[in-house]
Amino acid sequence: MDLSESSALKPLDRLSRPMRDLRLSVTDRCNFRCSYCMPREVFGPDHAFLPKSEILSFEELTRLSRIFVGLGVEKVRLTGGEPLLRRDLPVLIGQLSSIEGLRDIALTTNGSALVQLAKPLHEAGLRRLTVSLDALDDGIFRAMNDVDFPVNRVLAGIDAAVEAGFAPVKINMVVKRGVNEDQIISMARRFRGPQYILRFIEYMDVGNSNGWRMDDVVSAREIISVLQNEFPVEPVAPNYAGEVARRYRHRDGGEIGIIASVTQPFCRGCTRARVSANGHFYTCLFASKGHDLRALLRSEMSDDDISQSICAIWQGREDRYSELRSAATITQPKAEMSVLGG
Repeated sequence: MDLSESSALKPLDRLSRPMRDLRLSVTDRCNFRCSYCMPREVFGPDHAFLPKSEILSFEELTRLSRIFVGLGVEKVRLTGGEPLLRRDLPVLIGQLSSIEGLRDIALTTNGSALVQLAKPLHEAGLRRLTVSLDALDDGIFRAMNDVDFPVNRVLAGIDAAVEAGFAPVKINMVVKRGVNEDQIISMARRFRGPQYILRFIEYMDVGNSNGWRMDDVVSAREIISVLQNEFPVEPVAPNYAGEVARRYRHRDGGEIGIIASVTQPFCRGCTRARVSANGHFYTCLFASKGHDLRALLRSEMSDDDISQSICAIWQGREDRYSELRSAATITQPKAEMSVLGG
């Protein structure tokens, strides 16, 4: 069977979930040390990042994406680490844009290099962009990124993205109690226009190093309550089945979203596959280990054989961590956020 024939296979996992979205990490490195993702005490100067030889090349990333598209993937999101640290990233965007059947390419970034790269990324074919920004207050933002990076440089990058043609730009804010929940209203005011979609994310227990506690979670219900006290907002229907963000709009225009993985799990609609920078395939954001696809890519295996292997992994999938979250599951070993890219 060749790949054109195997592309007719659209595998379902054990909970009848298709594979529609691929999160593709292009690097495990980041220039921030956010406490909920890459805390400095774990990812310090002596931390061993992946050597270049272990990271998938652009050609391998493109080949793998083409295989995933053959199995039903319609959207690829580039992540990290911080993906803009990967040299010549617009070249990869151009290669991915040539894949027949791939409907959407997106990228999530901390925005630190967008002033320089927003235009080249757009010219290469990237059309959707998400910027992680957890506060507008400069002191809070510098403390959260833990490298003393000023917020105005990220805001300048967002402006550059809008000017380059990215519209709307999504802004992701992870809300952590006692740290930045007082930024909810200021963020909603700043990113209220049609050129933005602001999304609030409940603080999640991804990985093992962020010291997660349920007490630190500001729930979706609390976030909506805070917003309602300042702005009248109303719910909006999802754009598509499996959309993770619950959508709301200001009655006088503008959209926000809330991703409530902790208090309102959406596992049953999850269609996301994740591949780390070293080519390991994870079937859940909270998975403990992945399946080595790099070894397959660098062997003599054909695209069709690799497709069959991925298909078999997906068909065995039964992950629903957020639905089952408990004191026992929270302490289970899990891959770090910086490996999986969110």
